[in-house]
Amino acid sequence: MNEAVKQKVERGVMLPLMEEFYTIQGEGFHKGTAAYFIRVGGCDVGCHWCDVKESWNPDIHPPSEITSIAENAAHYSKTIVITGGEPLTWDMGPLTSLLKEKGLDIHIETSGAYDLTGTWDWICLSPKKIKLPKPDIYNRANELKVIVYNNSDFDFAEEQAEKVAKDCILYLQPEWSKRDKMIPKIVDYVMKHPKWKVSLQTHKYLNIP
Repeated sequence: MNEAVKQKVERGVMLPLMEEFYTIQGEGFHKGTAAYFIRVGGCDVGCHWCDVKESWNPDIHPPSEITSIAENAAHYSKTIVITGGEPLTWDMGPLTSLLKEKGLDIHIETSGAYDLTGTWDWICLSPKKIKLPKPDIYNRANELKVIVYNNSDFDFAEEQAEKVAKDCILYLQPEWSKRDKMIPKIVDYVMKHPKWKVSLQTHKYLNIP
């Protein structure tokens, strides 16, 4: 990456784009909604169960002009989901400004490990134990989605739920490889603690991206 491109990436006018695709949102509050996904490369949170580890290294994903990203998105859907990797690794302000100019609803899926930048209609906060969210994002989150890999994640979920706003929707979602073991435990937990809801990766059951 030459210096000029590097500076554009640092300013958020180019981003390491891993992929972009039109599909059905499979998780959380907006599941079942047609949405255009923008997956940005780069993440140092390092969840061992991550199912998109190829997104971690931004250097293998070509820096793309955000004008092209925004143009592509506007052709497909009113709902745009920016995900990663960890999208807040980068300044999301320039891209979200372009998307808002086009009248689009912009969602983000983030661990919250970096400062919140950009303009958002919906923030899905999915905190990770190994790199906790920045304090300021908790009150901004519309939904809290905690991935349940083992029993200790229920305690972690409660700790995180104490930090979000009262109207934040709370979800427990089984890690995909542990779903058969954890789904019964999640169901039992939600029935005992009904402030929580169950989230499933329905797109995987439907065999869509």
